[in-house]
Amino acid sequence: MKYQHCILISGIVSLIFLFSCTNNSKGKDNRTVFRYNESAGITSLDPAFAKDQAQIWVCNQLYNGLVQPDDSMHIRPCIARTWNISNNGLTYTFILRKDVFFHDDPIFPNGKGRRVVAHDFVYSFNRILSDKIASPGNWIFNDVEKDSLGCGNFSAPDDTTFIIKLKQSFPPFLSLLEMQYCSVVPHEVSDFYGKDFRKHPIGTGPFKLKMWKENQKLILVKNPNYFEFEKGQRLPYIDAVSISFVVDKQSVFLEFIQGNLDFMSGIAPSYIDELITKKGKLNEKYANRINLNLQPYLNTEYLGFLVDGSSTENSKNPLLKKEVRQAINYGFDRRKMIKYLRNSIGTPGTYGIVPIGMPYYDTLQFKGYDYDPAKARSLLSKAGYPNGEGLPEIVLSTTSSYLDLCEYLQQQLGEIGIKIKVDVNPPATLREMIAKSKVSFFRASWIADYPDMENYLSLFYSKNFCPKGPNYTHFSNTKYDELFEKSRTQTNDSLRTVLYAEMDRLIMDEAPIVVLYYDMVLRFSQKNIFGLGNNPMNLLTLKRVKKIISKN
Repeated sequence: MKYQHCILISGIVSLIFLFSCTNNSKGKDNRTVFRYNESAGITSLDPAFAKDQAQIWVCNQLYNGLVQPDDSMHIRPCIARTWNISNNGLTYTFILRKDVFFHDDPIFPNGKGRRVVAHDFVYSFNRILSDKIASPGNWIFNDVEKDSLGCGNFSAPDDTTFIIKLKQSFPPFLSLLEMQYCSVVPHEVSDFYGKDFRKHPIGTGPFKLKMWKENQKLILVKNPNYFEFEKGQRLPYIDAVSISFVVDKQSVFLEFIQGNLDFMSGIAPSYIDELITKKGKLNEKYANRINLNLQPYLNTEYLGFLVDGSSTENSKNPLLKKEVRQAINYGFDRRKMIKYLRNSIGTPGTYGIVPIGMPYYDTLQFKGYDYDPAKARSLLSKAGYPNGEGLPEIVLSTTSSYLDLCEYLQQQLGEIGIKIKVDVNPPATLREMIAKSKVSFFRASWIADYPDMENYLSLFYSKNFCPKGPNYTHFSNTKYDELFEKSRTQTNDSLRTVLYAEMDRLIMDEAPIVVLYYDMVLRFSQKNIFGLGNNPMNLLTLKRVKKIISKN
């Protein structure tokens, strides 16, 4: 069946090449339109609910916040033109631009969008904290001082000054403010529409909503009053964005190859061999038709061990022995795994939990685990299991999407005497079992919520034990906790990174996880698309995109 499926795809693609594609690069009224598909669907255009990629991408076109990331994940001004952080890291003062206006809407006098003032941020941030709204992003203000009513210590002494006060220092806080949750919205429009604000979005972004027919089509058009310029020209360059909602990924792939979509992110296993070689390069037959842009992704794929032996059922688990966990880390070839199972898309996980692409990553400079079967056997002997003798079968819980990777580990670890049983579960079931500490060895991943190493290292802080926090391994180490708490008071980025590096080394030595690989962002675009860019958070930013129209 797999062979027949490959023939089918190859045949379809060959037919495509026999015909010249009619690429309708302009809309009916001669406008440049950027077209992409969102298979996951979009449920809300309210930034308070921008919790997944589909919502984040569209909200990034409609709204702005105080600050914004560049493609290197460095923090840049946005509506705030400057800011200051107090020496103790508790007070953040932002000075706002005076030329930022909300999109036009009938709610405003004369239907014209008014100027953004500091109080709009007071309203927008308290809206995120409101129980009435129930935003999934309210956690980002956990460190903000709050009053008895749950309102944050946000203040606006004048129209251009906005102040945030924290109850305790949190150096990555500025990175949190880049998230779409922190977008500014107008109080009068939000209050008027209430829950229906999800489909009546009014922001300050480079695009504004034209039409949304749910699960069918969403159209954004250029905001003619957008405040950002590039080389003297007002952004954005393109006139509109058209988003379709085709669920079948093979159909999306064919639409892109035919030129009916301008952009495609990621790649499905069913057509990875059609587009990507084993060396991770674009297949030659597509080189003159489309562009491929690869970028390290802030996503670490790993296996986790439950290292908490306090429960009776886990107290005799051999995985509680560090030597066994280290042996598993040394017992398989990550490089071959990436090359043959992922067509070289990704970087072998031979470093720590912090992925390549993170700002200041180069300063970590240390090695984790690489393939060394002799060392793995030595560690098994040290643990009391020479050549795996006496070592019980270890169950690895995963989902069907990662079955090939887990079977690869099963085969390689079997060669050194570690018997693995692969247990396949539905994604929701596996997530629940991990959160309730019902599995002792499991596949997991961590995609950064914000571009700071703390986001990954918090996975191992003892006060973050699941289900209340993200410490799914229940790792606990006094020295680690001391370093983690010390890093929260260090406002100097360079000095804080030194602490982060020490924590990452400690994690690798104690081995509560097996880092498999660091993922990559894949972006495919048509040859007439320029300025699309790429970044480690896979954030889609369209305000600088240009679409060149052929005169033929």
